[in-house]
Amino acid sequence: MAWILLVIAGLLEVAWAIGLKYTEGFTRPVPSVLTGAAIVGSMYLLSVAARTIPIGTAYAVWVGIGALGAAVLGVLLFKEPLSLARGLFLAMLLASIIGLKLTSGESQ
Repeated sequence: MAWILLVIAGLLEVAWAIGLKYTEGFTRPVPSVLTGAAIVGSMYLLSVAARTIPIGTAYAVWVGIGALGAAVLGVLLFKEPLSLARGLFLAMLLASIIGLKLTSGESQ
């Protein structure tokens, strides 16, 4: 269950990172409230997951999911460039997240 919560926390991190773009410096109320809620939810779920998963692993996976998701959505939503090298490094980030899960020693 902790790993599921950690993945959801990472997805909420993606949501708030992308949400920052839509808040326009927190001048737009609805995107600002949604972004704030995603931040709170993400941090809360990370803290719950870290009760079971070692904090170094939990934090690395959480940040990795957030960075990977924000980069991919940046390409899809904001037409950010995706070079071969950038794609390769994003794939390596995904492999690192999976590797941390597989080697964590946690059965959850």
